[in-house]
Amino acid sequence: MSDLDGLYQDVIMDHSRRPHHRGLLEHPAAESHQVNPTCGDEITLRLHTDGAGITGVSWEGHGCAISQASASLLSDLVVDTDVDQTRRRIAAFRELMRSKGELEGDEELLGDAIVLSGVSRYVARVKCAMLPWVALEDALLRVEG
Repeated sequence: MSDLDGLYQDVIMDHSRRPHHRGLLEHPAAESHQVNPTCGDEITLRLHTDGAGITGVSWEGHGCAISQASASLLSDLVVDTDVDQTRRRIAAFRELMRSKGELEGDEELLGDAIVLSGVSRYVARVKCAMLPWVALEDALLRVEG
Protein backbone atom coordinates (compact mmCIF):
# COMPACT_ATOMS: atom_id res chain seq x y z
CA MET A 1 0.00 0.00 0.00
CA SER A 2 1.38 3.42 -0.91
CA ASP A 3 1.69 6.21 1.64
CA LEU A 4 -1.15 8.05 -0.10
CA ASP A 5 -3.43 4.99 0.03
CA GLY A 6 -2.64 4.67 3.73
CA LEU A 7 -3.49 8.32 4.31
CA TYR A 8 -6.75 7.93 2.38
CA GLN A 9 -7.64 4.88 4.46
CA ASP A 10 -6.92 6.83 7.67
CA VAL A 11 -9.23 9.66 6.56
CA ILE A 12 -12.00 7.18 5.71
CA MET A 13 -11.70 5.48 9.09
CA ASP A 14 -11.64 8.84 10.90
CA HIS A 15 -14.86 9.97 9.18
CA SER A 16 -16.44 6.61 9.89
CA ARG A 17 -15.60 6.75 13.61
CA ARG A 18 -16.36 10.46 14.06
CA PRO A 19 -18.86 11.36 11.35
CA HIS A 20 -19.68 14.96 10.56
CA HIS A 21 -23.26 16.28 10.33
CA ARG A 22 -24.68 13.05 11.77
CA GLY A 23 -28.01 13.50 13.54
CA LEU A 24 -31.16 14.53 11.73
CA LEU A 25 -32.04 18.23 11.87
CA GLU A 26 -35.66 19.34 12.00
CA HIS A 27 -37.63 21.04 9.21
CA PRO A 28 -35.76 19.90 6.11
CA ALA A 29 -36.69 21.02 2.61
CA ALA A 30 -36.49 17.33 1.63
CA GLU A 31 -35.60 13.94 3.01
CA SER A 32 -34.45 10.77 1.28
CA HIS A 33 -34.09 7.28 2.70
CA GLN A 34 -31.91 4.88 0.71
CA VAL A 35 -30.97 1.25 1.26
CA ASN A 36 -28.25 -0.84 -0.32
CA PRO A 37 -29.96 -4.24 -0.53
CA THR A 38 -26.66 -5.93 -1.35
CA CYS A 39 -25.13 -5.30 2.07
CA GLY A 40 -27.87 -3.70 4.17
CA ASP A 41 -26.35 -0.22 4.46
CA GLU A 42 -29.02 2.44 5.07
CA ILE A 43 -29.07 6.22 5.17
CA THR A 44 -31.67 8.88 5.78
CA LEU A 45 -30.47 12.25 4.53
CA ARG A 46 -32.16 15.58 5.17
CA LEU A 47 -31.49 18.55 2.96
CA HIS A 48 -31.91 22.18 4.00
CA THR A 49 -31.96 24.87 1.33
CA ASP A 50 -32.65 28.55 0.91
CA GLY A 51 -33.80 28.12 -2.68
CA ALA A 52 -30.54 28.59 -4.56
CA GLY A 53 -28.13 27.04 -2.13
CA ILE A 54 -27.70 24.22 0.32
CA THR A 55 -27.65 25.54 3.86
CA GLY A 56 -27.42 22.22 5.64
CA VAL A 57 -27.23 18.46 5.32
CA SER A 58 -27.92 16.07 8.16
CA TRP A 59 -28.07 12.31 8.13
CA GLU A 60 -28.48 9.11 10.09
CA GLY A 61 -27.52 5.68 8.95
CA HIS A 62 -25.80 2.46 9.60
CA GLY A 63 -23.53 0.30 7.55
CA CYS A 64 -19.93 -0.20 6.65
CA ALA A 65 -17.12 2.30 7.19
CA ILE A 66 -17.22 3.29 3.52
CA SER A 67 -20.90 4.29 3.49
CA GLN A 68 -20.62 6.16 6.79
CA ALA A 69 -17.44 7.97 5.77
CA SER A 70 -18.95 8.83 2.39
CA ALA A 71 -21.96 10.45 4.10
CA SER A 72 -19.68 12.43 6.40
CA LEU A 73 -17.41 13.59 3.56
CA LEU A 74 -20.38 14.48 1.34
CA SER A 75 -22.01 16.55 4.07
CA ASP A 76 -18.83 18.55 4.63
CA LEU A 77 -18.49 19.14 0.89
CA VAL A 78 -21.95 20.43 -0.02
CA VAL A 79 -23.00 22.62 2.91
CA ASP A 80 -22.98 26.28 1.85
CA THR A 81 -22.77 25.52 -1.87
CA ASP A 82 -25.21 26.21 -4.65
CA VAL A 83 -27.39 23.50 -6.16
CA ASP A 84 -25.66 23.58 -9.58
CA GLN A 85 -22.23 23.05 -8.01
CA THR A 86 -23.64 20.23 -5.89
CA ARG A 87 -25.04 18.53 -8.99
CA ARG A 88 -21.61 18.80 -10.65
CA ARG A 89 -20.04 17.22 -7.60
CA ILE A 90 -22.53 14.35 -7.63
CA ALA A 91 -21.82 13.75 -11.32
CA ALA A 92 -18.05 13.88 -10.77
CA PHE A 93 -18.26 11.45 -7.85
CA ARG A 94 -20.44 9.05 -9.86
CA GLU A 95 -17.95 9.19 -12.75
CA LEU A 96 -15.09 8.50 -10.34
CA MET A 97 -16.93 5.52 -8.82
CA ARG A 98 -17.63 4.07 -12.27
CA SER A 99 -13.99 4.40 -13.37
CA LYS A 100 -12.80 1.11 -11.83
CA GLY A 101 -9.70 2.89 -10.59
CA GLU A 102 -8.86 4.50 -13.93
CA LEU A 103 -9.59 8.09 -12.87
CA GLU A 104 -7.92 10.06 -10.12
CA GLY A 105 -10.86 12.43 -9.75
CA ASP A 106 -11.05 16.20 -9.56
CA GLU A 107 -9.82 17.13 -6.08
CA GLU A 108 -10.89 20.73 -6.53
CA LEU A 109 -14.46 19.62 -7.19
CA LEU A 110 -14.61 16.65 -4.79
CA GLY A 111 -12.50 17.99 -1.95
CA ASP A 112 -11.75 15.42 0.73
CA ALA A 113 -14.23 12.98 -0.86
CA ILE A 114 -11.37 12.20 -3.26
CA VAL A 115 -10.12 9.78 -0.58
CA LEU A 116 -12.86 7.39 -1.72
CA SER A 117 -11.31 7.09 -5.20
CA GLY A 118 -9.77 3.71 -4.43
CA VAL A 119 -13.21 2.26 -3.72
CA SER A 120 -13.92 2.36 -7.46
CA ARG A 121 -11.57 -0.63 -7.91
CA TYR A 122 -13.97 -2.79 -5.86
CA VAL A 123 -17.30 -3.08 -7.65
CA ALA A 124 -19.04 -4.52 -4.59
CA ARG A 125 -18.07 -1.43 -2.54
CA VAL A 126 -19.07 1.24 -5.07
CA LYS A 127 -22.72 1.04 -3.98
CA CYS A 128 -21.60 1.62 -0.38
CA ALA A 129 -19.78 4.82 -1.32
CA MET A 130 -22.58 5.98 -3.64
CA LEU A 131 -25.44 5.49 -1.16
CA PRO A 132 -25.35 8.97 0.46
CA TRP A 133 -24.75 10.62 -2.91
CA VAL A 134 -27.85 8.90 -4.31
CA ALA A 135 -29.79 10.10 -1.24
CA LEU A 136 -28.58 13.66 -1.83
CA GLU A 137 -29.50 13.51 -5.51
CA ASP A 138 -32.98 12.20 -4.62
CA ALA A 139 -33.46 14.93 -2.01
CA LEU A 140 -32.52 17.58 -4.58
CA LEU A 141 -35.12 16.15 -6.96
CA ARG A 142 -37.74 16.29 -4.20
CA VAL A 143 -36.94 19.96 -3.53
CA GLU A 144 -37.32 20.79 -7.20
CA GLY A 145 -40.28 18.43 -7.57
